[in-house]
Amino acid sequence: MARKFFGTDGIRGRANSIITPELAMKVGQATGLAFIRGEHRHRVVIGKDTRLSGYMIENAMVAGFTSVGMDVLLLGPMPTPAVAMLTRSMRADVGVMISASHNPFEDNGIKLFGPDGYKLSDEVEIEIEKLLGQDLAPRLAGSRDLGRARRVDDVRARYIEFAKRTLPRNQSLEGLRIVLDCANGAAYRAAPEALWELGAEVFTIGDEPDGFNINQDVGSTAPDALIRKVREVRADIGIALDGDADRVLIVDEQGRLVNGDQLMAVVAQSWKEEGRLSRPGIVATIMSNLGLERYLNSIDLNLARTAVGDRYVLEHMREHGYNVGGEQSGHIILSDYSTTGDGLVAALQVLAVVRRQEKPVSHVCRRFEPLPQLLKNVRVANSAVMNRDDVQTAIRQAEQRLSSSGRLVIRPSGTEPVIRVMAEADDYHLVEDVVDTLCQVIRGSSSAVAA
Repeated sequence: MARKFFGTDGIRGRANSIITPELAMKVGQATGLAFIRGEHRHRVVIGKDTRLSGYMIENAMVAGFTSVGMDVLLLGPMPTPAVAMLTRSMRADVGVMISASHNPFEDNGIKLFGPDGYKLSDEVEIEIEKLLGQDLAPRLAGSRDLGRARRVDDVRARYIEFAKRTLPRNQSLEGLRIVLDCANGAAYRAAPEALWELGAEVFTIGDEPDGFNINQDVGSTAPDALIRKVREVRADIGIALDGDADRVLIVDEQGRLVNGDQLMAVVAQSWKEEGRLSRPGIVATIMSNLGLERYLNSIDLNLARTAVGDRYVLEHMREHGYNVGGEQSGHIILSDYSTTGDGLVAALQVLAVVRRQEKPVSHVCRRFEPLPQLLKNVRVANSAVMNRDDVQTAIRQAEQRLSSSGRLVIRPSGTEPVIRVMAEADDYHLVEDVVDTLCQVIRGSSSAVAA
């Protein structure tokens, strides 16, 4: 079945244009009907980030869920991983996070979790899609069976305690100067409180959300403000979350950015030494740098690669028994603790290594020298251009040129009409020439198709 609403990470689009109150209410109804299983009183937890449109969508979803007889627990602004955790710990049948992650405030989205705290399977999403296309009026609850809604006040403290317990007993961050960028998003209160309670000296930016400034020149997708602040206050480390706090990037004491590949390397080696890896390796996507793979091989660990998207990483982890995985962009999944990416928990694991080694972050978090990597986008009229003979020939030639010294990844975007061309190798000039040549062939072939 072709998907009309669900993408790789729930439903997302422009608020009040694509994500309308009508759609949000019907998603609540359809999801509620899909998860009403048995005679017990069913309930759903709903969290959100700090976008203005969150109020509108939250209220519409409350109407949807209560109209099919589900009780609603409103969490307020909470990180996505907190919603996933609370779905399980509060024995909810469904969890909802209203967020568009790292997108600007004009967008919003709906992420759904099952009672186990994991994002929904393809099969359940397809079931909900079918219900969205039906008239649900005959299946609504009777007047006496409508659901109730109430706000829950202590959930932030519950999440903070959960995050702190992922560290070794009596682990303290006392003496560490940390700059924390909350992206004016969902973790603007929980994350600073957690770090302060662990003893750190915390300097916070991106902690004044106004409904419009989420991810605006702050957060993991815009780290310049964090870099400046780290240098200004001479901090030991900078931590950048995104709008819903399911991803994290680090800035070292010299103001240099540390991406998800390096963070996965830090955790992988630390957990290997402690005997905590469930498999001798980790899971990442096809976009992770070849330098990470070589580094892991040097310490007798393997790198399993998946398609781009944290849901594919998690699916591979669950299927094959890995407990560490993630993306270069900073989605770090530590399945011993979380059912999704958790920026705060991942940062705490890195901080534990920093504290244990008593070395600068620039030393701890620079595990390998990344290979030169170049990514360019080619706008196309139709992604079918990839099947043309001239494009396929150019791809084979590029792969031959890179041979065993590098990698080539070409994929159509899932969100816009572009082909993404990425190459990496030890020789940057070779990488640049390979990417430029391929982009030129794809661009020319696409023009021919359009004509």
